Amino acid sequence: MERRHFLQVVGGSAAMAVWRKGNWLGRSWAAESAKPAASPDRPVVIEKPLHGAVLNRRHGEQSAEGLRIVVQGRAPAGWQVHVNGQAAQRSETAFQASVVLKEREPEIAAVAEGPDGQKAEDRIRVVWDRHSFPRYRVAIDDNSFFLRDIAQKQYKSLFDCFYLANLRKLHQKYETKFVLNIYYTTGEDFNLSQFPDRYRGEWRDNADWLRLAFHAWANDPPRPYQDAPAEKVLHDFDKVVAEIKRFAGEEAYSHTTVIHFAMTRHEVFKPLYERGVRVLSGYFRKNAEGRWDINYRWDDLHSEYIFTHDVWKDFQSGIVFSKVDIVMDQTPVEKIVPTLEPLTKNPNTAELMDLLTHEQYFWPFYVNYRPDMVQRVETAIRFVTEQGYKPVFFHEGFLGAPLES
Repeated sequence: MERRHFLQVVGGSAAMAVWRKGNWLGRSWAAESAKPAASPDRPVVIEKPLHGAVLNRRHGEQSAEGLRIVVQGRAPAGWQVHVNGQAAQRSETAFQASVVLKEREPEIAAVAEGPDGQKAEDRIRVVWDRHSFPRYRVAIDDNSFFLRDIAQKQYKSLFDCFYLANLRKLHQKYETKFVLNIYYTTGEDFNLSQFPDRYRGEWRDNADWLRLAFHAWANDPPRPYQDAPAEKVLHDFDKVVAEIKRFAGEEAYSHTTVIHFAMTRHEVFKPLYERGVRVLSGYFRKNAEGRWDINYRWDDLHSEYIFTHDVWKDFQSGIVFSKVDIVMDQTPVEKIVPTLEPLTKNPNTAELMDLLTHEQYFWPFYVNYRPDMVQRVETAIRFVTEQGYKPVFFHEGFLGAPLES
């Protein structure tokens, strides 16, 4: 059965304004002041950063004191505004203030007082990625063919399978880490219960760079979880995870970061978090009809934000959502570097590289086989490596960075 795929996401945005010496970088204070005032029912609104924003050293000035950022918002003209206790500058209905974030998930409060004693406030939370560094991860979706191949041919080693052998070569050359997101079944001829456990030692010995994670029950139907109840997602999740731990061991298991088609009801987020899921990646791009899609059913505001800022945290569930930066099987070799290079120059997209491809394109029997798949993946890995990015697993720490020093 031919597997579905989507075109790559190529995105970018203007850098977040950073406060230095009383000026906004990259934007006009007068232009910002021309925006309409906040609504009567919300007289004070923090507009930037967005609630749930993930901030790192590129978004401000980081020092031993903390991360100094600019906060921007709207409040009635003539009102005094303080942001985390700091007096804000005013220009008609706009305000701005420079504040220092000292905690990992600090609260930002804008408190306003009118000339007649009226008071109003707005509060948000953000994430300070304190120990951030340039890093990348590689996820491969739709895996099942290599498992069937190994199970049916009973190789002496996992790496007698050409697919895993190629991944190991890339790891040996670049220290790349791979997470393979797998299905429970390939069809009538194979499911995970048929995979032998005699390779557990080999899985364990390579778990520092090679992990397995839940993706879906099967390739078809498309969008299997878009409208499914949480119970369906969790049933499939638990079955796949149990099989991974049976035949590969706990060491080789990775908490899921990509669900098939990246479309689920929000009611499943909290149960997934309770099962250890901390990050979910999707395309967060607009489809042919102009609607945001492959975005875990987030609204326009949050989808556009993730598209232009790479990551955002849903505090209600605890899960961080990440934008896939490139789909390598849909990007010709000569376009891989031009796709990634602009992202390295934008403060909102430069710190993390979320690289994705799909297993089926590696296999000669597949209808859309790409003979240059290994070259495509290596081109992307080589580029980010040359730019100073380090390989990580997104499920470890905070998007691969330490939680504490």
